[in-house]
Amino acid sequence: MAYLTVKNLSVGYENRVVAENIDFIVNKGDYLCIVGENGSGKSTLMKTLLGLKSPTSGEIVFGDGLKRNEIGYLPQQTAVQRDFPASVYEVVLSGCVGKNGWRPFYSGADKALAKENIEKMGITELANRCYRELSGGQQQRVLLARALCATKKILLLDEPVAGLDPRVTVEMYHTIAQLNTDGVTIIMISHDIAAVKYASHVLHIGHRPLFFGTREDYIASDVGKVFFKTEVYDDDN
Repeated sequence: MAYLTVKNLSVGYENRVVAENIDFIVNKGDYLCIVGENGSGKSTLMKTLLGLKSPTSGEIVFGDGLKRNEIGYLPQQTAVQRDFPASVYEVVLSGCVGKNGWRPFYSGADKALAKENIEKMGITELANRCYRELSGGQQQRVLLARALCATKKILLLDEPVAGLDPRVTVEMYHTIAQLNTDGVTIIMISHDIAAVKYASHVLHIGHRPLFFGTREDYIASDVGKVFFKTEVYDDDN
């Protein structure tokens, strides 16, 4: 059974539907890239998958043993969040909160997991640094380590390379791809054409008909060709 099965889903906010008739599945080990024009409902869809928003209609079915609290989430950061005055270790450790239920303290296992994910993201030397003193790329690695503390199964990433320079962007894509190779299922929102080449599947919303399928089929599709052409034009200007 699939980790996620989305059937005839409509999403929105403030009584306004921004995307509708969405159907797709995510199996264990998939790497799904969600693309679409600005305002097409990508972030609203992700918040609905997380249970932060209720769907307007349709359903989201969890399967293959996945529970909602086993989803790791890396949201887009606000300016206030970038200035958070905590240590890297404290930020990463906070990713264990969702698994603790009513337990008001971190266990030895939580602390070991935080250190493991800090090492996995290559930021061990930053563990005692203040989060707000880090570069954008370093902060994203911290937040990825934090998200990994919540799950070994599936990560939802909302524009994880936004605002990063080209070199750091490529490094982040490689890191995410390695996590997928290691068995973590990925769902990533991106407006970046380069993100598609790392994906196994693509969901393009905000277009009729909606596209969901493999990366190869997307690249060959009419909507995929338009998206690639538009992105190349935008990058040149």
